[in-house]
Amino acid sequence: MPDEINHQAQSAETAPATDLSDLLGHVVNSWDNEKRGLARQMHDSLGSSLTALTMHLGLLTAKLPADSKPLHDRAAQMKNLLHTIIENNRQMQHKLWNDKLEFLGIKVAISELVAQFGQQYQITARSSLPDDEPTYPREVGVVLLRVAEQGLSNVAAHSGATEVDVIIDDNEDEIMLTVRDNGRGPAPEAQQSRQFGLRLLRERARLLGGALTLAAHPDGGTVLSVVLPKVPAAAT
Repeated sequence: MPDEINHQAQSAETAPATDLSDLLGHVVNSWDNEKRGLARQMHDSLGSSLTALTMHLGLLTAKLPADSKPLHDRAAQMKNLLHTIIENNRQMQHKLWNDKLEFLGIKVAISELVAQFGQQYQITARSSLPDDEPTYPREVGVVLLRVAEQGLSNVAAHSGATEVDVIIDDNEDEIMLTVRDNGRGPAPEAQQSRQFGLRLLRERARLLGGALTLAAHPDGGTVLSVVLPKVPAAAT
């Protein structure tokens, strides 16, 4: 009888945690789908409209009198403004949802992310990826990409690093993505606990049966790693 009571008590304690985990998984998936849908709308609607405006402006510019320099200057300003809006729209779409992951695969998404990061922040950024294109369920690819983004964001924000490596190790049982830099090392644990992005990624990994860690590297700098169990893509 006491054993049965203990079992019931443990079940009562476990049930709310399981319900909360299921709810979090639903919220995360819904959040991803909303961001994906919004990015698509921005591309299909706003992006197309801006491209059409650029074409119309080009046609109007061609009709301007050749000797009217003020009008040509104003048209050039409008063209530059449109190009800036188009680029901002593209960057916002990319932040919402990296469609390269979906259409070109994790290798292209990660390699281009790392290359663009290095160019933008003038940091030596390298990626080491599997020779063959891995096939992962979408939710696994999203977690890998988000961890890479978070790691690079941390490097840019406060690491003081001059070099960063993003590495994917893929074996028969699990996938591991590592972001390693040569900066100052991780923030104190109390400060890490207040980093919402890091906490959310840790929960995302846990929902997939994996784990995320942030630690100091023995040779200096920070190592952010996520390890996920490998499951057949068709299973999801």
